[in-house]
Amino acid sequence: MSERAAINGAQWLARALAGSGITHVFFVESVLRRTLLELDDLGVTRVLAHSEKAAAYMADGYARIMGLPGVCMAQSVGAANLASGLQDAWLGRSPVVALTGRKEPRFQHRNSYQEIPHAPLFAAVTKFSAAVDSTSELPRLLRHAWRAALADTPRPAHLDFCGLQGDVIELGQTAEPTVIDPEMRRIPTHRPVADARDIERAAAMLREAGRVVVVAGEGAAASQAGPELLALAEALAAPIATSLGARGLVPTRHPLYIGVPGSYSAPPANRVVHSAELVVYVGCDTGDQVTLNWSIPSLATQIVQIDADPVEIGRSYSNTLGVVGDPKATLRRLVETIGRPARDRGFIEEAARIVADWRATMVALAGDDQAPIRVERLCAEITKALPADGVLVADTGYSGIWTGTMVEFNGAGQTYLRAAGSLGWAFPASLGAQCAAPNRKVLCFTGDGGFYYHLCELETARRCGIPVAVVVNNNSGFGQNLSGVRRIAGNRPGRGEALVRFGPTDFAAVARSFGVRGIRVEQPAQIAHALTEALSANEPVLIDVVTDLEPRAPEPWVPPIGS
Repeated sequence: MSERAAINGAQWLARALAGSGITHVFFVESVLRRTLLELDDLGVTRVLAHSEKAAAYMADGYARIMGLPGVCMAQSVGAANLASGLQDAWLGRSPVVALTGRKEPRFQHRNSYQEIPHAPLFAAVTKFSAAVDSTSELPRLLRHAWRAALADTPRPAHLDFCGLQGDVIELGQTAEPTVIDPEMRRIPTHRPVADARDIERAAAMLREAGRVVVVAGEGAAASQAGPELLALAEALAAPIATSLGARGLVPTRHPLYIGVPGSYSAPPANRVVHSAELVVYVGCDTGDQVTLNWSIPSLATQIVQIDADPVEIGRSYSNTLGVVGDPKATLRRLVETIGRPARDRGFIEEAARIVADWRATMVALAGDDQAPIRVERLCAEITKALPADGVLVADTGYSGIWTGTMVEFNGAGQTYLRAAGSLGWAFPASLGAQCAAPNRKVLCFTGDGGFYYHLCELETARRCGIPVAVVVNNNSGFGQNLSGVRRIAGNRPGRGEALVRFGPTDFAAVARSFGVRGIRVEQPAQIAHALTEALSANEPVLIDVVTDLEPRAPEPWVPPIGS
């Protein structure tokens, strides 16, 4: 058998990436130019962004939809910016693979222009980060980075290529097969079922407990465990909640669904979770956001925690029975083990009343016809307009609160992506998501404060023909928290407003200056038509919705002191 002919690193990398199933890569000039040219020849779309952070966010949104690593690239001087863009992918459990160039060894430790050590920059935001010193090492290290990004809890990985633009690695030779993963696995890469003894113990606890609540998180969403979650909740007559990142995993109008608990929450979910005797966390971390600083539920509450990552078990609640396995596969086995026990339905009826009472208070606000436009009305119109297979991408802060409490999802085709903490993430991420789902419509929901971060990517959307619909909640300020600022400022008129207020800016006019269709909406009656126009267009469209800085988003219910 003849030996395989050697090819250069650029050819190897391009063929391996193209063969992995990815359709797009995201980059800032100038890096891996030979590879990018080869990728074009192989049919992979190169998306040139205006900043490294935006490229990372695009790769993140792409990865969350594709279930494959999103690939982003930057040369040596852009490495720090690229690393900062991986924070949201790390927190949001997204498999991004970042590629950077670095100057050759003879430049190191000699005050090289524009370069600082890269390894410390990526340490906090990657599962795996390695230097690629020779082309012969590229295949092994890329396969390792790919596996690390996808496995267990998905998170970013990073490879630092020798050469300012990675050119030393591109020009070297290798005869390795141009394959990263022959099975082209997506998240979840494996579906291990938990130990049978742990499942039996969990089933016994759940049968005996009276008031049970199920809380699902990003791990359950990645596992696509929606039907199994509903089956468990129905078997136990248990209300079901989701973290913000898992909203839309089940129908938000389902009778058992109570909303998002924690700090980005409407009142019902916290009230119900706090009253539970036992909480089942499924693929959900127990961090401060989803637990309202570990007060929902209280630290004394009995917990069953199902997660693919054993490190997450009992991280915050000591009274935890851990069940380690893929959420979907393990839930299916748990439901079979539990069977259909006789359950008191009083708790779910109580929870349904709490949810219905709160929803009733929102009806008038969601139908408000006054200007400035209320965000509740905007969210109601988005609920009506979002296609059955649409993707909604929301920014952090109040954009997350509004969409996580006021936009409804069908749980059967629609997808909700939210920033895990980085303001400005949503717009670039929505471009990546649209690249991953060309046959679905992606709608970005951001505030004007977040949109300012990366509005230059309007040019990218136009140039690359990415037909995303962008809704800007334009209240001429950061958040919807003016009352809170005034309270801190001693309620003295005008004293605190400069901390949050800016503008006003006509973003529809800004969009048009980039060659993007812009629609200005100042009256509630205009929203529906604008959304229809944007969601039916085969080009990017921005809708600038003029709202008010005064109204507050829904606020979480907080347990009484000492409860």
